[in-house]
Amino acid sequence: MSQTAESSDPQGVVVVEEPQVVPVLNSVDDYLKFCVQYDASDLHLATASPPIWRRYGNLQPIWESNTHRALNLTPEDSKRLAYSFLGEAQIKQLETKGDLDFAYSPDFGRFRASVVQQRLGIDMAFRIINTHIRSIDELGLPDVVRTLIRYHNGLVLVTGSVGSGKSTTLAALIDAINQERQDHIITLEDPIEYVFEPKSCHVNQREVHTHTASFATALRGALREDPDVIMVGEMRDLETISLAITAAETGHLVLGTLHTGNSARTLDRVLDVFPSDQRDQIRVMVSESLRGIISQQLIPRTDGNGRAMALELLVNTPAVAATIRDGKTFMLNGIMQTGKSVGMITMDDSLRNLYTSGTISRQECESRAEDKAIMKAFFNS
Repeated sequence: MSQTAESSDPQGVVVVEEPQVVPVLNSVDDYLKFCVQYDASDLHLATASPPIWRRYGNLQPIWESNTHRALNLTPEDSKRLAYSFLGEAQIKQLETKGDLDFAYSPDFGRFRASVVQQRLGIDMAFRIINTHIRSIDELGLPDVVRTLIRYHNGLVLVTGSVGSGKSTTLAALIDAINQERQDHIITLEDPIEYVFEPKSCHVNQREVHTHTASFATALRGALREDPDVIMVGEMRDLETISLAITAAETGHLVLGTLHTGNSARTLDRVLDVFPSDQRDQIRVMVSESLRGIISQQLIPRTDGNGRAMALELLVNTPAVAATIRDGKTFMLNGIMQTGKSVGMITMDDSLRNLYTSGTISRQECESRAEDKAIMKAFFNS
């Protein structure tokens, strides 16, 4: 909550100063420029709420201090702001269907936008997309990741919760392929986030609901377009996952994402979408086509300077493949513990490394651990 500021006049009388009220800005672009300037990752403009941003993982009002505060947006404010950047067709969709998601690209940046109708009025949420594609080295990804993308077929999965940096990691992988190889890359996204300029590769980017009806439809079409590398923005249904596995088996390198927290849960999610009578066959296919799984979290740094990446990396070895074929994914954590020589690391080991180096706090380390009992024993030893 905002607080008043106090000061004293020459006679020593305390004067209570009300915080200055920040008026509603003229347009969505004004708010987005402000977020870009101060390195926020998300912006929320919601009816009956002050403007809110997410900076370094923390969601908070943009103006809420002793000196400045913002009024809640009224239904009229949010409608005016929404209509200030939507086109006629988008306004019609919002009024008839109640929601829309798309990539918004003014001349000062690129954003993933979601606009919805709710009980009180219109809500808008924006993800700020850094137009600079960060490299594998800039992200601090381990060198073994480069090995995963040098295959000419197979499946590489990048997983994590919403806002964990999956799109940024995928962009770094695609950009590395774009520089190192002479291939045809097709990306299927909802919406298109990072824009790839062709370097050594020919690159096509397709946006679901704009250029194609669904991920499955786009993936089926992509297989007829002579691709070498296919990036699937979301693998969330049986048809998309099935097509991705088939593509990986038939001579394409497929990079995809899932909203899962670690390697074992990722494989369980992939296998569980299939009917039970198909799972034996699918386990064999996945055990042969999987190249690796990158699972990640973004955690606030103790110095307040942004967030650090905790990363779990599974590399498909004969032991991993046998575990997948036998349906014993619960054994993967132990295999990763003994597979450090090939670059594997568990999420909990990554968290411990970040804590030991002073990068993240004990509270963050404990709360994000996969095995909280073992992590607690680590701190108590």
